[in-house]
Amino acid sequence: MPRSVPRWFPAAALFGLAATAAAGLALGSAPVAAAEALRALLRAAGAPVSVPDATYTIVVELRLPRVALAAVVGAALATSGAVYQGLFRNPLADPYVIGVASGAALGAVGVISAGLGGLWVVGAAFAAGVGTVAVVFRLAAARRAAPEDLLLAGLAVGSFLAAVLSVVLVLSHSSLQQALAWLLGSFGGRGWPHLALALPAVAAGYALARWHARELDVLLLTEDEAAAAGVDVPSVRRRLLAAATLLAAASVASAGVVGFVGLVVPHAVRRVVGPGHAALLPGSAVCGAALLVWADLAARTAASPLEIPVGALTALLGVPFFLWLLVRREA
Repeated sequence: MPRSVPRWFPAAALFGLAATAAAGLALGSAPVAAAEALRALLRAAGAPVSVPDATYTIVVELRLPRVALAAVVGAALATSGAVYQGLFRNPLADPYVIGVASGAALGAVGVISAGLGGLWVVGAAFAAGVGTVAVVFRLAAARRAAPEDLLLAGLAVGSFLAAVLSVVLVLSHSSLQQALAWLLGSFGGRGWPHLALALPAVAAGYALARWHARELDVLLLTEDEAAAAGVDVPSVRRRLLAAATLLAAASVASAGVVGFVGLVVPHAVRRVVGPGHAALLPGSAVCGAALLVWADLAARTAASPLEIPVGALTALLGVPFFLWLLVRREA
């Protein structure tokens, strides 16, 4: 039976996200008072309030899209991780488990090496990430795309693309720094156009995953038991893979490779709300959003005026957690 969700959890998760977002808008290299940040937001909404133009620019044009994009990417990675963990029945699975990151990274770095930037990088990363998973799925389809076959195909394709990526990086002297910055994950320089591209894909992926939450619960059983419960296992698995891949590819395309959010958050939320995906998916989305907004805030303030790659900070959190999971599974 699904575990009942503690009454305090939804309110606490939403409050944590709101508080973190407020801090993200107010804090930075040029701190803004909370009241001034609120007035800037009210002015952006059309309210007749007065706020200095410099404050408005900092809060609405620079920080607001960055905070919003960090929240969207965090929600996408956490939801994608929850779906993959359910599909593979493995709490160590993450959004990059079947090659999304390697494909998206190669697409982005290839475009950067060609001298292009901006939204070209986003588009190339997204297309390459989705294309990589399509290839992986095709390779595994001969054996009905069983979870273990997808994992093996993803490992092989991801390793091959990582090798190609290494060659591209060695040959791309002029764009090496930009490419490495993207590979380490960052929201620096991101704005409204990036959010506009990411949001529809993330919304579609989340809606599809949430629509199949009950079937995802049943897939935690064996395939025969799921089929006996009335689930069209191959069809549902394809849809859930498509949803998780869409979420992961949009995330990598928007912010680069940000690791461990999709591993840490679903596992932590599952310990509170239980394995039922009707509660796990939205809980993971909200907590993932809060975590990545916090990580981005720390990335741009901890060593100001320098900016730490946000992927490095999430790794500092995620690697010890991953090792703890491994030790706990062995115990």
